[in-house]
Amino acid sequence: MASTDTGISLDTAAIMSAVLEGILYGFSVLMFIGTIWTFTYKKRMRDVNRPIAAVAVLLFLLSTTHIVLGIIRIEEGLVKYRDTFPGGPVAFFADVKQEMFVVKSAVNVMQTLLGDGVVIYRCYVVWQSVRVIILPCLMWCAVAVCGTCRVYGYSQAMASNAENLFTNETGHWAAAYITFTFATNLFSSGLLAYRIWTIERKVSTIRTRKGIMPILHVLVDAAVLYSAFNCSAIICFARSNNGIYVIGDLINPIISIAFYMVFIRIAINQNTQEFFSIVCVGTGETERRIPLHFPMPPMSPLSTAYRQNDISSRLK
Repeated sequence: MASTDTGISLDTAAIMSAVLEGILYGFSVLMFIGTIWTFTYKKRMRDVNRPIAAVAVLLFLLSTTHIVLGIIRIEEGLVKYRDTFPGGPVAFFADVKQEMFVVKSAVNVMQTLLGDGVVIYRCYVVWQSVRVIILPCLMWCAVAVCGTCRVYGYSQAMASNAENLFTNETGHWAAAYITFTFATNLFSSGLLAYRIWTIERKVSTIRTRKGIMPILHVLVDAAVLYSAFNCSAIICFARSNNGIYVIGDLINPIISIAFYMVFIRIAINQNTQEFFSIVCVGTGETERRIPLHFPMPPMSPLSTAYRQNDISSRLK
């Protein structure tokens, strides 16, 4: 962190992040509409997956709150306090104890925890083992602790060190938060992708239809997208580059986009899997609703085939 080149100025970073976040937010709104449509189209209310619909709505509300707070902060820094704040707009945007910046950081932490929590829940669904998600849960808790300490540090920053984000104690919490977020998502997504791949490989010899590989592909794409932005944030922070402010604002809509991608693809894939379930397991409603823990031979093709279909429906 010894580099003295901080890259773009903070007022430029604020404008750039607002424009880019607005573009990504527009995409996330479209995908949110698509997600709600896939959950509700030609379905009765009792058939709607309400927990996941609630998660989708929460992601939308948090990303909307984040961009609104960002617009308010830019208006304050470039218009309202442009000529009255000591040091001008650059000093205003460098002051991490500003109320809007603190609230934005809190929203970022909440959305990150929500997104990572959904990935960990999916891991539990496909593995059906609490032991598998112990480490991801501990990492999730570390994200929560580091994020909370980071937000608290921003709110308590003194005037003398408010601008020194990269080297003070609060900066260390911020670095730990970004690192744990990156590790949690990458590890949890890896566990999820590996489990789906192994199930697909076992059942691939008994049918010619595409199974849940499309879901695996979109899970990997979403994980790579999210991880790429987190990795960029780590690099910017390590080099004490102001690009961290831009990347930090873009992560919120990226979280929403990444999870809407998965929600939509699972909903599309589920209709295809219904036919596969009937052919490989049986035509009766009771047979199609066998729980994941129903005792069947470990390597039975029919058991694996049903597990594949059941995972496709329960990942949502």
